[in-house]
Amino acid sequence: MKKPAFRKKSDAGAEPSFVPAAAAESAGAAEKAPGRAGKTTQSLLAAAVVLAAVFGIAEARPPASPAKADGGAAPSTAQVERTAAVCPQPFQSLTGSTTLTAYTPPGTGSAPGGAGWISEQAAPAIPPTAAPSAPAPSGSPTAAPSTTPSGSGAPATPVPDKNAAPADAKLTLTKPGTPATGPASNGDAAPGTGAVATGALAPGFTVTQTTVVTEQRGMGLSGLTCTPESTSFWFAGASTAGDRVDYVSLVNPESSAAVVDIKLYGDKGLIDNDAANGITVAPGSSQSVLLSTISKGAVTDLAVHVVVRSGRLGAALHAADGAKGADWIPASTEPAPTQVLPGLPADTASARLVVWAPPEDDADLKIQLSGKNGWFTPAGNESIHVKAGMVAAVDLGKVTRDEVAGLRLSPSDDKHPTPVVAGLRVDRVGGNGKSDAAWLTGSGPVGARATVADNRAGASTVFLTSTGDAATVKVTGSAGSGGGTPVTKEVQLPAGGTVAIPAPEPAGLNGVFAVTVETESGGPVVAARMLAVPTKDVPMFTVQALRDDHSTVQVPQATQDPGVVLR
Repeated sequence: MKKPAFRKKSDAGAEPSFVPAAAAESAGAAEKAPGRAGKTTQSLLAAAVVLAAVFGIAEARPPASPAKADGGAAPSTAQVERTAAVCPQPFQSLTGSTTLTAYTPPGTGSAPGGAGWISEQAAPAIPPTAAPSAPAPSGSPTAAPSTTPSGSGAPATPVPDKNAAPADAKLTLTKPGTPATGPASNGDAAPGTGAVATGALAPGFTVTQTTVVTEQRGMGLSGLTCTPESTSFWFAGASTAGDRVDYVSLVNPESSAAVVDIKLYGDKGLIDNDAANGITVAPGSSQSVLLSTISKGAVTDLAVHVVVRSGRLGAALHAADGAKGADWIPASTEPAPTQVLPGLPADTASARLVVWAPPEDDADLKIQLSGKNGWFTPAGNESIHVKAGMVAAVDLGKVTRDEVAGLRLSPSDDKHPTPVVAGLRVDRVGGNGKSDAAWLTGSGPVGARATVADNRAGASTVFLTSTGDAATVKVTGSAGSGGGTPVTKEVQLPAGGTVAIPAPEPAGLNGVFAVTVETESGGPVVAARMLAVPTKDVPMFTVQALRDDHSTVQVPQATQDPGVVLR
């Protein structure tokens, strides 16, 4: 289509008239062929009438300026109507037993209906594309569209409903407020999973994956909250030294392939290896990458950056340290000058802090702990220096001194903030000397609400840290997967302080339950949940940070503006 042309009338004082380019060309032809001037004039008049009808409203009612429209109304808040997450391949072990638990908090979804489900390696269903039909002969009557294949009495294949659980779903969530739990596939070939919730089940939908390994080598509890697909994942605290067997799990639930680079950083900077670049993950598939195959030798402390060049996927990093313990290393928040790591148990036997700094600048950081009365600096471990583009680590020992805590890294000089990534390995040791390990990472505030799904009777502890002003939070234990009545507890946090409470358990609990933390008032709060399940004299445990569920979004106000047709 040609762009409209503007032409002026012959009178100098007349306003310009709007004439389509096609009409302008007709006028030019009329000048060359005077005999056709009458028809051309009629065409121009007809065009003018049509344009007046189309644009008359816009000209009679000019669009209001954005500042005046609706009084400059602020954006409104709306509930999300679809939430998705990706769970990694279960920890590969002969005696590993993995469970998946899904949950949506009650009373928040405004959308009707909906469903929640978990599927193995499930690429999104693609509705079948109808073949174009041949055009009907000229003058023939138009037949109504048929819903039955020609020559068959069978109905046409229905188009899949993208908001309904697929028939092969591994686990289905039917209503908010009650968790659904079930076993995942186990073994070396076990795939990752994709989780989706729609409608009323979407706001706050969360999935937790928990694995128990009972064989002597690799014994431990591994848990994580499944994360949304993304293009960037940071992990700090990996290793390829000693008995460590660490791997990255890549899961692509999409219908197109993803191309991934895995960047490793050690105490000498970036570890270059072509084998870590351009890794292709087929649609609807899972793939594991052993870090020792791309690290060029043993490296004691590693930061790992998974960068997705093409597509989107889920990424997770599992660490196993022989008989000393195993767990997932949680994905960190993006690099930032200040990182807060919640969830240090009171009986921490040892802790190792690993920090990465970007290639652009060194980082000088203060190390602080949040105790029952606020922030303080641990004696002998006041700071850490990290060279640009490298990883630095420090052993903090029994840093909590029998009190629960959160850890904060912040710039030693406020005028010199350097964004960093941090991870903390925490070890707990039983009376017989057997141990298990968990990894903490930089986390953001819980915001309005955050949830962790898989909690068990007498086994869950909630750590709450107020990073600024004093705060009040509400902690709720949901109904159990097999029955029970929800219970809520209000907790007061001092400024900069950390409080740990047993997870509120529903009355008449049957099965597993979810824990939800909501900020009622005061400053920002970070939170973590420790699940402790001692097995065969091993103090098995895992720690997951609770993160804002982002169940609402800001929707900008929009007004009708017919004037856009003139722009």
